[in-house]
Amino acid sequence: MQKYRNKDFPLDEIIRIDDIKLNDSSIRDVSPMHITGRADIDSTKVTFHLKIEGHLTLPCSRTLVDVYHPINVETTETFLLQDFEYETDDEVHHIKNDCIDLFPIIREIVLLEVPMQVFCDDAESEGAAPQSGKDWEVVHEDELSKKIDPRLAGLAKFFDENNSSSDS
Repeated sequence: MQKYRNKDFPLDEIIRIDDIKLNDSSIRDVSPMHITGRADIDSTKVTFHLKIEGHLTLPCSRTLVDVYHPINVETTETFLLQDFEYETDDEVHHIKNDCIDLFPIIREIVLLEVPMQVFCDDAESEGAAPQSGKDWEVVHEDELSKKIDPRLAGLAKFFDENNSSSDS
């Protein structure tokens, strides 16, 4: 790597990280991740500027059907070439056995991109969990806010009468 010191060191690789399904059981499938970027190499450190692109297949939180969640992350990772104190606010990595391994870092970044909830666009798709049943149905929050509680319907009429009398 020292022959690329102060020169452009481009990166363009496709990697598979299928084993992240073992870390997060909600991940159903992982596409190959396309890693692009460059490395800046100097005498004390190597800084990688990476862009990670791909997608994950996750279950919809409402219907359990497959949802494709895109991954498009840019990150900067710094590796110290020697063991010494490095003053920075950024997190730095130390090289072990004279080898820089980006694979665990990429795995961690992709795992951090898994959302808490993901929803599909079509709740009526094949294989989806039912959205209604006997005496129940899934109600969306915006629909719920438009409905008036029947116990308060009389109160709404009171305000309508009040507004019409004050307009006169």
